[in-house]
Amino acid sequence: MGIKIAVPSKGRISNPSIEILEKAGLQLKDSANRKLISKTYNNEIDIMFARAADIPEFVEDGIVDMGITGLDLIKEKNADVEILGDLNFGETSLVIASLEDSDINSIDDIKSNMKIATEFPNLTEKYLKSKGLNLKIVKLSGSTEIAPFIGVADLISDLTSTGTTLRMNHLKIIDKILNSSIKVIANKNSLKNNEDLIESVNTSVKGVIQAKSKKLIMMNSQSEYLDKIKDLMPAMTGPTVSKVISKEDIVAVQAVVDESEVFDLVNKLRNVGAKDILVLPIERII
Repeated sequence: MGIKIAVPSKGRISNPSIEILEKAGLQLKDSANRKLISKTYNNEIDIMFARAADIPEFVEDGIVDMGITGLDLIKEKNADVEILGDLNFGETSLVIASLEDSDINSIDDIKSNMKIATEFPNLTEKYLKSKGLNLKIVKLSGSTEIAPFIGVADLISDLTSTGTTLRMNHLKIIDKILNSSIKVIANKNSLKNNEDLIESVNTSVKGVIQAKSKKLIMMNSQSEYLDKIKDLMPAMTGPTVSKVISKEDIVAVQAVVDESEVFDLVNKLRNVGAKDILVLPIERII
């Protein structure tokens, strides 16, 4: 029995999500023309394109078996799904903001007769009630930041990654509701009935995420320098060493290291006798 994976059809998380799935081995057969449902080169796995906001419900209802969407949308829909992992991108925060020249500087300055505009009414209401506040919530479907300027609301709750857009619109953050990022989710019944296939997808996706921050370093060296090279290599389980067919006593050394260590490490390796150093990207680590 095959599975369907829902992926955002557009927006900032659509292309990165497809890229991760394709690196995980789920290449689309027709990536140039995205249909509602696209076949992959794995006959058991199809991709369905949908609005990111609809994906939590599609997964919960079993319309699809897996999905990729934001934690903010999962929580807003209160979707009963299994969160399998984080894709390590799309980090945002759902925040409450007011006009920068207003007297509302913290949650303590909010009064229950005020209005707040948002695309996230459920999360916003739940948070405000936890603070003992009962504001009128104005539900908008976009351009939330304009609400205070046209008198629609005193406050907004909106997603921000850096706060730049809010500052450009003369708004200030006064509180945070939720930190969000992009998650891989699964239908709970599908997870029971098709555990092996779903786990295979999840393992491959995790392998792509883990590989993003890693590089494969390969080099040659005289055998006499091998101990010094080993001491420098911060490998996952230790470097791999093999004999090079040569008239000289040369070995080949390779190891997976953090990308952040590559610059300093290459220079240190050269100084202890390593040569022919290659730094290569890694697609997956399983």
